[in-house]
Amino acid sequence: MIYMFLANGFEEIEALCPLDLLRRAGLEVTTVGIGGDTVCGSHGIVVHADMPEGMFADANPDMIILPGGMPGSKNLDESRVVDMALKAAARRGAYLAAICAAPMVLGRRGLLEGKEAICYPGFEKELAGAKLSDKKVVVDGNIITAAGMGVALEFGLTLVKLLKGEQVAAELRHAILADETQ
Repeated sequence: MIYMFLANGFEEIEALCPLDLLRRAGLEVTTVGIGGDTVCGSHGIVVHADMPEGMFADANPDMIILPGGMPGSKNLDESRVVDMALKAAARRGAYLAAICAAPMVLGRRGLLEGKEAICYPGFEKELAGAKLSDKKVVVDGNIITAAGMGVALEFGLTLVKLLKGEQVAAELRHAILADETQ
């Protein structure tokens, strides 16, 4: 199962764009609200999560997605449920995806050690042990990181590519961008 954790102060585009792309690709993604099933983004957009954090009990997630934003990333970092989910996913070698400020949550848990990673400018010191990249979206093994809101589409398409393959990601890119070059 794929889980996206939403905490108050999350960056709406970094969450909803990848979520929409994954669901368009036919993947089941469950949103988990930290602090309850109603979560308010950093720009006042309220989202009803699929489940509140108290209902999360999956010890075998296939992918964990952390959108950035502030104070959303800080709230994710302080969540015991997020911590438990990341540890379970890391033990399995499941995908861990984070964008903008959220890679700090991975870095603070030592999950970026020796991995190439990127984050929103100014959060680099939080990526403990990472090899900082100049790419906008980085995949290093099971770790996917992205720079911020401006690359939310590429981040989402990268997740689709990892889970459904190059062909599905290319078809989705073509469909949403009406890209004649594909």
